[in-house]
Amino acid sequence: MSTLIVVGAQWGDEGKGKIVHLLGKKADVIVRYQGGNNAGHTVVFDGKKFVLHQIPSGILQPGRRCVIANGVVMDPWALREEVRFLESQKIKVKGRLFISAWAHLILPYHRYLDALRESGKGKIGTTKRGIGPAYSDKVGRVGIRLADYMDPAAFKELVEQNLQAKSPLLTSLVSLDDLRKETFKDYDDLRAFFAEYIAETPTLLADALAKKKNLLFEGAQGTMLDVDFGTYPFVTSSNPIAGAACVGSGVGPAAIDEVLGVVKAYTTRVGDGPFPTELKDAFGDQLRERGQEFGATTGRPRRCGWFDAVVVRHAVRINGLTRLALTKLDVLEGVDPIRVCVAYKVDGKIVKEFPASRRAQATAEPVYKNLPGFSEPVKGITEYKKLPKAAQAYVAFLAKEVGVPMALISMGRSRDETILVDKKFRWIP
Repeated sequence: MSTLIVVGAQWGDEGKGKIVHLLGKKADVIVRYQGGNNAGHTVVFDGKKFVLHQIPSGILQPGRRCVIANGVVMDPWALREEVRFLESQKIKVKGRLFISAWAHLILPYHRYLDALRESGKGKIGTTKRGIGPAYSDKVGRVGIRLADYMDPAAFKELVEQNLQAKSPLLTSLVSLDDLRKETFKDYDDLRAFFAEYIAETPTLLADALAKKKNLLFEGAQGTMLDVDFGTYPFVTSSNPIAGAACVGSGVGPAAIDEVLGVVKAYTTRVGDGPFPTELKDAFGDQLRERGQEFGATTGRPRRCGWFDAVVVRHAVRINGLTRLALTKLDVLEGVDPIRVCVAYKVDGKIVKEFPASRRAQATAEPVYKNLPGFSEPVKGITEYKKLPKAAQAYVAFLAKEVGVPMALISMGRSRDETILVDKKFRWIP
């Protein structure tokens, strides 16, 4: 038996979907433990592009069981459409997908509240899909879980309570009658849909552990969007970090063997908030175009910058990372020199750890080290020793600077475009 958590070690969009798809070949069960359909994992499988939002990307591996666990907030309509899309592509879902009865739901009034906030001074750059308000209801103890949704009398009562409580805000956008109709749209059909997938997932996972199965846990977003340890308040509403895999699935921490952090060879983020190494020039635009840095969920252009070792060291510590997976090394082909931020200057002082203060985060000046670039093509290389020497040196420098060994390098969305660096990493098929 082996258990592995895969986390993003930057601001999300690091390429976790491809990594989970690749490693999922060794997994018996793949578990999504937090986030909502604001996340998008893009994977190329059998020559087709799949963008998954709520279902674990391991669903593309034939025969694997996939779990949407209790830490996820779930949009019923969006999830049904995702299942329909997969089945239209001949991907079998029934009998392989299990949805936690404990998971909270995103309902139409959550989307309206999200849009209302994003239209005012509290704007932080969300996807307006209702994720934040759904998590707010969860911690405010007025959320509605899938188990409650499946009980018509309980669901109706809970919805009415929430609509009345939120009406001062909601009625500025929509009438309560229209919102009721929207909330109960397709209700009977959706209940029938969920009846095929709802499960007591903590028990399911405990049974899998008892049978010595391999479990792979995947989150959404990245460490720097964590509501506790990210660039608050420009963060998501949950904890993408590794510790949340236990809380968000019902699996105890003693069961976890390893944590893999996924990082890009440079840095990106979507939405507002501090980004010390951001490139607001022509080269930043070039990185965006070469790396196709546009959001999988919204299509929004991503902000681009140099690799930030301060950020990744923070992620190493917060997550307890044991190895790294590096993505998009090929995007830096022909760039010379390649710059790496190794520290910040804050109030005239050099700091090597990511600061908590929002003012310090916003004003931090990157301290760079320049490394030689490489011009030789790297796309298509599948052996580490065949990479250009300067590319190998760059990879080795990043691993040494953040203090964690490199397990693999990914240079494309296809499973085949992968280089194994650490042959002791047992999750590589």
